[in-house]
Amino acid sequence: MAITVQTMETWLNRLLGAAPDAPRLPLKGFLEGIGQLESLADVPSGTPVLVRGDTDCKPGEKVGKGDIRLRSMAETLNYGRSKGWIQVIFGHIGRDPKGSLDKVRARLAEILGCEVGFIVDWLDPQSATILDAVPQAIRSAAPGSVILLENTRKYDLETVLWKAKPADIPTLAPKLAKLANEFAEKVARVYVHEAFSAGSLDSSSTVVPAAMDRVALGKYEAGEFWGPLMDCLDAQLVVSSGLKIDKLDDLTAMIDRGKIRWVFTGGSLAMGLKKAAAELDGQTFCAGVAEDPAHSDKPYYIPPARVEQAKKLIAEGRQKGIRFVMPVDFVLQDGRVSTTIGPADQQLDVGPATGDYFEQKIGEFLEEVKSQPTPAVAFHNGVLGLFEDPKFEAGTRRFMAQLKRMKDAGVKVYVGGGEGGKALEKYGQEDWVTHNFTAGGTVLNALGSEPVPYLVALWMASKKT
Repeated sequence: MAITVQTMETWLNRLLGAAPDAPRLPLKGFLEGIGQLESLADVPSGTPVLVRGDTDCKPGEKVGKGDIRLRSMAETLNYGRSKGWIQVIFGHIGRDPKGSLDKVRARLAEILGCEVGFIVDWLDPQSATILDAVPQAIRSAAPGSVILLENTRKYDLETVLWKAKPADIPTLAPKLAKLANEFAEKVARVYVHEAFSAGSLDSSSTVVPAAMDRVALGKYEAGEFWGPLMDCLDAQLVVSSGLKIDKLDDLTAMIDRGKIRWVFTGGSLAMGLKKAAAELDGQTFCAGVAEDPAHSDKPYYIPPARVEQAKKLIAEGRQKGIRFVMPVDFVLQDGRVSTTIGPADQQLDVGPATGDYFEQKIGEFLEEVKSQPTPAVAFHNGVLGLFEDPKFEAGTRRFMAQLKRMKDAGVKVYVGGGEGGKALEKYGQEDWVTHNFTAGGTVLNALGSEPVPYLVALWMASKKT
């Protein structure tokens, strides 16, 4: 049955957390309400199945280079092929609407060892109508076929929820209801989400499931959530750093679970916490341009309200015995190393004394947990400086060795993907850690203050059916 505009309005209000009955569950609560791939075992051969795939990658010259997200989909897609499903994959690549999945299609065919169809133009964006090429391709496909649709972000409807407010919902609901119904009527009524990294409010992940008869998590995705991410919920040490102070929300949520005992920080997050700690202790700390209102349009800016939030976090954390390990020196924009930051300065890396200090504190953490009956867990997210520039990479490069040190000591070490994952690839080795996630934003959402949007959508779709 087609979903109505009113139903879509209700769906969107819940999705954006604007409805009184919006689902507010712990991660495990969402996962327990969503079926896994095996729940679709009874779907007959020849049935079209829509797969939201993890297609955002840049394949290298051969399989195994730059295509980890595609390889993560293989088990799910091969399961569907073995069942004789006609799988229609859709997903995005980057943020540029002109980006194409043509190289992704070729690599996916190599990985699966089969032909992968490709449909470049599949939607009329004005009317939100699926073009005839899609149902025609499905009708002519043999059981076990795989078809890929071109970059979903080619169409504006894919990203209209990114900045949407509750007040926008009445305007957006008619077209989004039409889009979801078009997929159900012309493509498939069974939906598998196998795009672990697709944590944005993309319509393909959060709207289309509303019209599906059945939904499920893919094999890889379910494994990541039920395995490594469950471990990370019990992390006793967290390294949280990066350019934006809004990571403070996620850090607060992680600490509120009551397991974290050690917090290592860098970047703007460290600047906010350093300033907060100084004020709590009756001292002063200048974060440089990061606290200058003239820079309020920059991602590194720290508003006064964030400092107050950080003060509350530190005060409560200290009462719980949490150790906050923050930089003691900084590499400034002109390459100077200083223990202070001037009003016109910007810190772009931690200094060598901080490297020594962090190593000392890691040693104290290892001494503290060595007699535990079960392995301790450490979660690393972000980088300590502007590591893309060789002038500001030393702090991040040096700290990578501490991840290996912890793992060698028996700690389960998880890297949250994103920049932290890139740094590990650049300065370390895969076996230095227990697991390196393929999706930074999704992991931070799952562990932080906001639920993963596609899990909310799949949970609601599961309840509907």
